Amino acid sequence: MISGIDVSEWQGHVDFNAVKASGVKFVLIRAGYGRSASQEDRYFAEHYTQAKAAGLQVGAYWYSYAVSPADAANEARACLTVLGNRHVDFPIYFDLEEKWQFANGRNFCDSLVKSFCSVLEQNGCYAGLYISRSPLQNYISPSVAQRYAVWVAEYGPCCNYNGNYGIWQHSSTGSVPGVNGNCDLDYAYIDYAAVINKKQPVTRKNPDELAVEVLNGQWGNGTDRQQLLTAAGYDYAVVQEKVNRLLNRKSVDQIAREVIRGSWGNGNERINRLKQAGYDPTQIQKRVNQLL
Repeated sequence: MISGIDVSEWQGHVDFNAVKASGVKFVLIRAGYGRSASQEDRYFAEHYTQAKAAGLQVGAYWYSYAVSPADAANEARACLTVLGNRHVDFPIYFDLEEKWQFANGRNFCDSLVKSFCSVLEQNGCYAGLYISRSPLQNYISPSVAQRYAVWVAEYGPCCNYNGNYGIWQHSSTGSVPGVNGNCDLDYAYIDYAAVINKKQPVTRKNPDELAVEVLNGQWGNGTDRQQLLTAAGYDYAVVQEKVNRLLNRKSVDQIAREVIRGSWGNGNERINRLKQAGYDPTQIQKRVNQLL
C-alpha cells in the first residue's frame, strides 16, 4: 500500500518537500476541467514542477462537464494539450462527479468514460476513472470499470467496492505537512510508476514536437495537414491546439464565443476572415453549434 494525496488550485501553494518528508509517495494533480485547454487548473504547472522536484511520483486528473461522448473526447484533447510533454508516473484520470451526468444513466456514463479514455490511449497515455463508490456501482458497467484504472472515493475505515481498483481515496479531511487546510488522502495498491516507467520508449513524437514541425511547414496546411497527421496516427485537434498556443493565437473555444458575439461577421465574410487568420471555419462553426 502506497500513501498519496491529490491536490488542485483549492490547495494553493504546496510545500512538496514537506509533503515528501511526511511519508507521502505520490500526488495526483488536477490538470483542469471542461472542454478547453484554457480551463487549465491555475496551479497545475506549479504543482507538477514542484512535486517532481521534491521527488514525488505524479499523476493527473481532469474534471468533466461532458454532455456527450464527443464532448468527453474534446475534454481529453484539452487535457492532453495542458499536459504537453510532461511525464507522469501514474494514470491520467477522467474525473466523473456531476449528478446530472449520473442522472442520464449507465449507458451515458459508460460512453463518456470510454470516449475520454480512448483519446488518451490513442496518444500513448495510461487512462483511468475517478469516481465515488456508489455511482461507480450504479452508473458504470463492470466491463468499463475493468477496462481502465479505477480510483475510487469512499470515506471511512474501509472501501466497500467489490470490484478491482488501484487507488482508494479514503479521506477528504486529511492533514498533511506542507498543505494548507484539508487534503484528500489516497492509498495506491498498484505500483503504477513501475508499470508505466517500464514501458518501452515511445517512438512517436509528442504534440509539442509536431507543432514545431507544423510551423516549419512539414505537415502542409488545412485539410492536407489534418489528413497527414491523422494518417500518421496523431490527434489533429491536439496538435493544432499546440500550434495555436505557439502562435499566441486564441483557442477554438475563444474564437467560437467571439463568433457568437458577432466579432467575425457572417456567412462568407466570416469564413474568409477566419481562414485569413489561420483558423478552420468548419471547426469553429462546430464549436459554435455546441455552445448554442
